[in-house]
Amino acid sequence: MTDTAIPLYRDPTAPVDIRVRDLLARMTLREKVGQLNQRMYGWDAYRRTPSGSFELTEALYAETVRFAGLGALYGLFRADAWSGVDHSNGPGAQDSAALAELVQRHVIDSSRLGIPALFVEEVPHGHMALDGTVLPVNLAVGATWDPDLYERAAAHAAAELRARGAHLALVSALDIARDPRWGRTEECFGEDPYLAARLTEALVRGMQGERGDGFAADKAPVVLKHFAGQGATVGGRNSAESELGLRELHEIHLPAARAGVRAGAAAVMSAYNEVDGLPCSGNRALLHQLLREDWGFEGLVMADGLAVDRLARITGDPVSAGALALNAGVDLSLWDEGFTHLEEAVERGLVSEATVDAAVARVLRLKFRLGLFEHPFSTCELPPAAQGRERSTALARAAVTLLHNNGDVLPIPPTVSRIAVIGPQSGTYAHQLGDYTAPQRSGVSVLDGLRRLAPPGTDIRHAPGCALTGDDLSGVPEAVAAAAASDLAVLVLGGSSARTPDTEFDANGAARNAVSEMTCGEGVDLAGLRLGRAQHALLDAVTATGTPTAVVLIQGRPHVVPERAGALLTAWYPGPWGGEAIAEVLLGRAEPTGRLPVSVPRSVAQLPVYYNHKDIEYGGYVDADAEPLYSFGHGLSYTSFEYGPPRLAGDVVEVDVTNTGKRQGRSVVQMYIRRLLTPVWPRTLELHAFQGVELAPGECRRVKIPFGTDQFEQVGAVEIRVARSARAALAVAPLVIRLRA
Repeated sequence: MTDTAIPLYRDPTAPVDIRVRDLLARMTLREKVGQLNQRMYGWDAYRRTPSGSFELTEALYAETVRFAGLGALYGLFRADAWSGVDHSNGPGAQDSAALAELVQRHVIDSSRLGIPALFVEEVPHGHMALDGTVLPVNLAVGATWDPDLYERAAAHAAAELRARGAHLALVSALDIARDPRWGRTEECFGEDPYLAARLTEALVRGMQGERGDGFAADKAPVVLKHFAGQGATVGGRNSAESELGLRELHEIHLPAARAGVRAGAAAVMSAYNEVDGLPCSGNRALLHQLLREDWGFEGLVMADGLAVDRLARITGDPVSAGALALNAGVDLSLWDEGFTHLEEAVERGLVSEATVDAAVARVLRLKFRLGLFEHPFSTCELPPAAQGRERSTALARAAVTLLHNNGDVLPIPPTVSRIAVIGPQSGTYAHQLGDYTAPQRSGVSVLDGLRRLAPPGTDIRHAPGCALTGDDLSGVPEAVAAAAASDLAVLVLGGSSARTPDTEFDANGAARNAVSEMTCGEGVDLAGLRLGRAQHALLDAVTATGTPTAVVLIQGRPHVVPERAGALLTAWYPGPWGGEAIAEVLLGRAEPTGRLPVSVPRSVAQLPVYYNHKDIEYGGYVDADAEPLYSFGHGLSYTSFEYGPPRLAGDVVEVDVTNTGKRQGRSVVQMYIRRLLTPVWPRTLELHAFQGVELAPGECRRVKIPFGTDQFEQVGAVEIRVARSARAALAVAPLVIRLRA
C-alpha cells in the first residue's frame, strides 16, 4: 500500500476504484460485514424530545457498536401506520436534514475509518415522508403514456429526497401487472413490457440525471424493484410462486429491468418470488449470470425485506441462507438475520472473503459516487412545494382515462346548473393516495374540485351514499334524492389502499389484514374484482333515476363495473390533488388524454386477459365473452381522430393523424407488431412504439415513428399495425414487412 499523508480513500482526486480498494484493504472482516447489513428500521433510530428537537436512541447506539459503524439505514423518514410516524412525532420537510446530520455524525464517529451510512428511502410515488410530494401511483403514470412528463415528476422527487439528507430511492418499476387481483397492481406501470421499459428509463433519467461517475446534489441513485417476475405470481397472491418459463420471463418480465440497467440505474432489488423453484434472492442464474455477466450490470443488488431469511427453508439455517444470497449476487440485505452471520459463514467456508469484498466494494463505490466521504451532511435546496403540486397534478390530469361516453354526457355542458356529487370517494382525498403514502395535511377531493372550478351559480349537492366496503345501504336514499333533483350526477366509486393504525402488519410491512375500507395495496389481494355490494347498489339506484350519470373510478386496480352510466372514466389513485385534475376533465377544462395501461376484464372468470398472449386460436367461452371489456391502450377523447394507413419510409413508419372533431386533443399513436414467420410461436400483438400527438380541430400531422429492423432477432416477416388501442390494431389493415438476415 502506498504510504501517503492522506489515505487514498480520503483523496477526492483519486479514481473511485482506487479509493475503494484502499479502503477495503484497511477494513476488518467485521467492518466489511457491517457494510452489507441494513438491519434496523430508521424510525427506531430517533425520537422527538419535548422541546421539539430529536435525539438518538439506544437502538441506534447498539446497532453501530454491533457493526463498527453502519452500512445503510432504511426508512429514516418513513411515515405511515406501520412505522407509527406522523406529524406529531416525525421529521417534516424543515427539520429532516438536521436529523439526517445527527444520525450521520454518530455513524461516522462510530466507524474506525469514518465510513458514512447510506440513507435508504421509499419513493414508490414520491418520497414517503412527512410533507413529501405524493405523485399518482405507477398505474396512473402508465395511463399517461408520457415518459417526459413522468421524468420531470421523478426529478422533483429526487430533489426532495436529497434536500432532506437521504441518498438512495427505492422505486417500484419492474413488476408487470398480469393479474389484477394482485394488491400491488397499483405499483406496476401496466401489463406491457415496452410501456414499462420506457417509463423505467424516464424514472432513471429523472431521478439520477446524466450518466457519470457521480450524482448531482439534487439527484438520487435509484433501486429498481422488484427483480424479477413478481407480477406473475399465481392467483394474484402476494409473494406466491411465479410459474414462468425462460421465454416468458425474458419477453415480458425482464425488458423494463434491462432498460433500467441500460439507462444507468444504480441498483436493483431482488424480488420475493421464486423463478423455476429458486427464490430470486438466492438465484445466481438471475442475479449473477444474467444481471452481471450477460447485462454487464455493475451496480448494487439489494434484497427485499427479510427475503434472505426465507432462504433458510432451503439451506436449513440463517448462516447458510446469508451465504446463499451473497453467493447468488445480493450485496445488501434488508432487516435480515442471515447477513449478520457472514463472518461465521466465511469461517465455515460457506462463502469466500473475496465474495464479501466484491459486495462491499459495490456498497462503497456508491458512497464514493455520492460524495459522502467529502460531504456526508450536504443537502440541496428543498424544491418549492408548489412545483411538486403542479407536477403531481399534471400527472394526475394526464392519467384520467375516458372509457365510454354515451350520449356525450361529458364534458359537463354549460347548461347544467345542478350537479349531484355522490359516492364514497366523492368527498374525501384520503382514498386517492395509494399504498406507501405518508400522512397528508391537505388534499383536493372530486367534490372540492368541482366546487372550486364549476361555473359560478352552479348548485352542487353532495351525498356519500355508502362506504367503500360493507353492506350499509342507509345512505342510498339521500343520494338518490340528490341525483333525482339534479341535471347531472357525478358518481365517484372505487377502492382504497389507505392503511390505518388498526391494520396488522407482517414483519416486512405488508398488511396482514384488510381493515376499514382497505381493498388494495401490499398484502391486500382479491379473489374477485367487483366493487362492494353497497357501491353496486348505489350505482343501480342512481342510474335508475334517469338523471345522466358520469361514473368516476378511483382505484388501484381495474375493478369490474357494469356499463350502466352514461359516462365512465378512471383516474386510478391520482394523489392528493387528484380531485382537481378530475374536475378539470369533467368540466372540459382539460381533455381526457389517458390510455389504459392494462386490459379491463368483464369478470374475474376471464383472467388472464392481457392483450399480448400467444397467438393461438383457442377460441372463446361458451358461456361468456372472452375479450376484455376495455382493451389495453383504450381511451376516448372529447374530440375524434382519424388515422391514415401506415407507410414505411426507410427505417421510419409514417402515419397521418387528423383531428376530425371540434376540440383540441391528444391522441396516442400506438404501433404494434404481429410476427408472422418466426422460429417460435408468436404473440398476438406486441407494442413496439408509441407517440403522443397534440392536434387542433381539423389539423393533420404526419407522425414518424422509428422502426429499426435490427431490433428483431429472428428472421421472418412482421405486420405493422398502427392504431389507438390493441383492440383497434387487430381491426386495421396491416403493413407487412419481410425481414432478412
